[in-house]
Amino acid sequence: MTEVRAILGVLKRALKARGMTYGEAGRRLGLSEPSMKRLFSTGRISLDRLAKLAALLDLTLAEIAQEAAGAAPVVTRLTQAQEAGLVADPRLLLVAVLALNHWSLDDMVRHYRLEEPECLGLLLQLDRLGIVRVLPGNKIRPNVARDFDWLPDGPLRHFFRTRVRDDFLAGGFEGQGERFEFAHGMLTQAALAQMQAELRRLRRTFAELHADSLRAPLEQRQGFGLLFALRSWEPAAFAALRRPETGR
Repeated sequence: MTEVRAILGVLKRALKARGMTYGEAGRRLGLSEPSMKRLFSTGRISLDRLAKLAALLDLTLAEIAQEAAGAAPVVTRLTQAQEAGLVADPRLLLVAVLALNHWSLDDMVRHYRLEEPECLGLLLQLDRLGIVRVLPGNKIRPNVARDFDWLPDGPLRHFFRTRVRDDFLAGGFEGQGERFEFAHGMLTQAALAQMQAELRRLRRTFAELHADSLRAPLEQRQGFGLLFALRSWEPAAFAALRRPETGR
């Protein structure tokens, strides 16, 4: 039963990665949502039904068994070497971002100026870095959470500060669905802790909405960037007017 649980764990992660609910999977397999939930809770699943569920998720039984036998926890933070490897080549970084957003090799080649051999070579580099696994048939399985944490002063944060931040903020934020908000206030430590919790919750919500959107075709999805920042800060022009003996 332990092996069956491991296999069902792989299937659960695959459902979540594709933004597919038990109800939707059940409808495609001719099962009710309660039946699907019961299948996962009891672990009673026939080989035929397992094969159909695997096919629905674009997986083979061999891939599921391999994943169940040696699946490692999803990485939520890269090493210094992994981050440095990504930012050393903008094309490798592009392919990494696409792979972590569940693009297929065909999607990458169709939408970007990448030839298939080059793109596959970049994916294999990511495989060696431990970012993704390239499986038979050029299928891609991310090893890293899409919203993984950056190292506090690592290569990715430096890349963002020097190459990405100004480009992102240069936009007018006037397009459909775009917003730009800024707030300033004075907080107690308790209020600050509450604000930090709200930001973590917002990040989780963004990740969940991304996962929900995966069920739609690629052509119906649009890339959005969400930047939020919180720091102890006073405009330099204000700080210059402070009396020497006072703090912020």
